[in-house]
Amino acid sequence: KITMRPRKVRVNKVIVSSRPCKCPVCASIEVVKHGKRSRIIYDIKFSVSGVKRWVVNYRNHRFICQTCRKTFYPSDHPETRERFGNGLVAWIVYQNIGLRQSQENVGKGLTDIFGLHFNWRSAIPVLKKRAARTYHDTYEEILSGIQGGHLVHVDETNVSVKGTTAYVWVFTNLEEVAYVYSATREGAILEETLRGFHGVLVSDFFPVYESIECEQQRCLVHLIRDLNDDLFKNPFDLEYKTFVQKFGELLKPIIVTIDRFGLKRRFLSHHKKVVEKFFSDYVDCEGISELTRKYQTRFSKNRNRLFTFLDHDGVPWNNNNAENAIKGFATMRRVIGGTSTEAGLRGSLMLLSVCQTLRNKGCSSLDFFRSGHTSLKQYLER
Repeated sequence: KITMRPRKVRVNKVIVSSRPCKCPVCASIEVVKHGKRSRIIYDIKFSVSGVKRWVVNYRNHRFICQTCRKTFYPSDHPETRERFGNGLVAWIVYQNIGLRQSQENVGKGLTDIFGLHFNWRSAIPVLKKRAARTYHDTYEEILSGIQGGHLVHVDETNVSVKGTTAYVWVFTNLEEVAYVYSATREGAILEETLRGFHGVLVSDFFPVYESIECEQQRCLVHLIRDLNDDLFKNPFDLEYKTFVQKFGELLKPIIVTIDRFGLKRRFLSHHKKVVEKFFSDYVDCEGISELTRKYQTRFSKNRNRLFTFLDHDGVPWNNNNAENAIKGFATMRRVIGGTSTEAGLRGSLMLLSVCQTLRNKGCSSLDFFRSGHTSLKQYLER
């Protein structure tokens, strides 16, 4: 329950509705007054020059139809029992999720700037839950766009939920971003989220991704990082050093082609013969050193997942998109600090998905939350 501290706030507008002409149920004109109801709505009003507190007092009679005995309020009376307007909810979500401000700081800002002296520790979670319900369909629209695309990047990270370790998965293409909560790191969440996806999946080398039945591209940046780390630790393994050098010589002209022409199959496909020669000369043979054999096994296991981008247009050779999206959650994770519940975290992830998607599309999440739209497609068309 949201309580307000004992401080009066000036009412900006009083609305008194006129008597309805007929019953909205049976259309009878036998309508009479049946008690009074007053409700104060606390909100924030946006203008070209800024924002200000906006308080509206609805003073209306309740009416009863003498024919069907149904009671009702005038059409302009607030339909719900909410005490806070959509503008205030949009401001809270934008500050807390979009700008990664802690709930405590958001509450202090509402008190210091707008003079709204509520118990914000209890109020903000309630209003975020309300926003998550409102934008649930928006979140599903984002997921649907990812599932129906030709490319998806995926990554995961851990999060503490009341002292218990859980996981947040991110699914993204070049624009849409969806964060999904999971209690475990198992692959069931991948199969559920990517149901119906038939494009290319870009990921790191976590074995659980092998369970997804689609074309896959492993992140070569992760592979290069592992190769260099082991080379630094084993500088005198000459066979392994040669293996790493030859792989670098293979990648260098491919990256030059990408820098010059972009991720175009027409130009990248010319490198496939060189890739096959590298596997034939340095992977399919049996190495002498243990470290070389280790990477030969790794290359052989992922043979069909390391250079998938050569056969497609617009498929990156790294997983930077997912890693950048994970950074968006990591910032929010530092703000949460392990205090969120599972239900609260799920709602925050829905709202974060909307904010990150709008940011990728070059749009303001505050404008979207203020607009009253719940469909990104309709909002962007407008």
